[in-house]
Amino acid sequence: MDQTINKTTLNNGIRILSKKIPHARSVSMGVWVNVGARDETPSENGLSHFIEHMIFKGTKKRSALQIAKEFDSVGGNTNAFTTMENTCYHAKVMDTHLETMTDILSDIFLYSTFESKEVEKERTVVFQEIGMTEDTPEEYIHILSGNTYWGDNPLGRSILGPRDNILSFNSETIRDFFSRLYQPERIFISAAGNIEHDHFVNLVGQQFESINAGNSFPVRITPTGQSKVTIHSKDLEQIHICMGTKGLSITDPKRYAFSLINTILGGNMSSRLFQQIRENRGLAYSVYSFISSHVDTGMCGVYVGVDPKNAKETIKVILNEILKLKKIPVDSTELRSAKEYTKGNLMLASESIDNQMVRLAQNEIHFGRYIPLQEVVNKIEEVTADDIIDLASTLFDNDQLAITLLGPVPDKKEYEDILTVNR
Repeated sequence: MDQTINKTTLNNGIRILSKKIPHARSVSMGVWVNVGARDETPSENGLSHFIEHMIFKGTKKRSALQIAKEFDSVGGNTNAFTTMENTCYHAKVMDTHLETMTDILSDIFLYSTFESKEVEKERTVVFQEIGMTEDTPEEYIHILSGNTYWGDNPLGRSILGPRDNILSFNSETIRDFFSRLYQPERIFISAAGNIEHDHFVNLVGQQFESINAGNSFPVRITPTGQSKVTIHSKDLEQIHICMGTKGLSITDPKRYAFSLINTILGGNMSSRLFQQIRENRGLAYSVYSFISSHVDTGMCGVYVGVDPKNAKETIKVILNEILKLKKIPVDSTELRSAKEYTKGNLMLASESIDNQMVRLAQNEIHFGRYIPLQEVVNKIEEVTADDIIDLASTLFDNDQLAITLLGPVPDKKEYEDILTVNR
């Protein structure tokens, strides 16, 4: 099921990983840094994401236009993303253009100039991204919900950062953050596809070995979730609701049961929340549960967008379904369906070269080893109905249940009363 996996550790601690998939005609590559929004100070909030933008804006030998043209000329694509704990710069090309991809990604990561004129231009772009998010309530509610649940901890901030911070960033700020936090022991280079490991190491190893080891790294403080209700009034047609409660870390041994709980509760069209809220009652078009896991903690959440007059009823239905998971064992048919759905998603995702590259890096970052798909499948199969009810009873604690509402909400106290009654 899993093809050849190889790993090389450079002298400075950077790890290079590859997965050879002989039948593929493409190669997906990512340069990962175990640095994200939760590693920023309040005044730095948004800087990891800003660097993600800036790294494509020119190097000592390539302009932003040249970077774009060189990728386009080989039919490749490149992008980047920032999370709370990681930043990834990635690309995908035909296997015949591996050398071009590695040269460009190495160049932009190691030799970006972060010129002042490009910083000024990119500010406007990031402002537009912030505005677009704020104009999309089904996205914006998740940022607001994180702040409700995690409070002042960095996990409660927006990855995009506030506008005042974006205005304060300059070339010096960016270079300082990059040199302090982009330390070699936190850098991982992964590739999947039709690739020979030794050749790949030869292409990137010597250049990345030039990065010097760092001296320190900010401590990640583990927060405790809060039980509260926050209202963000806005003239909208719907009230958008996010409910958050305790979750698990990425590496918790119970994560397989956690994934199945999410599937059963609101992870697909046959889930309890979808059936009760959309199909049976017609209260919402969009409703789902989700998992937000970090290296040391996590949150389990539910999102729904509803007509204002149906908001309280919908919250009560959600709380009732959560209570059922805590009190009533999942029957064998529902558990089997959740397992097959989870395994199916895993297997289908494994057919993507990009997903294989991502999984390769994330396994190394979080576990220090590659976890075969069959091992994951076996762990999913081992989960029992008792495991589900025990974990639900532990996680779904009303003393750590937070509710965030965005839209035309008339009375905050009514929602606070719902929390009080359900404790």
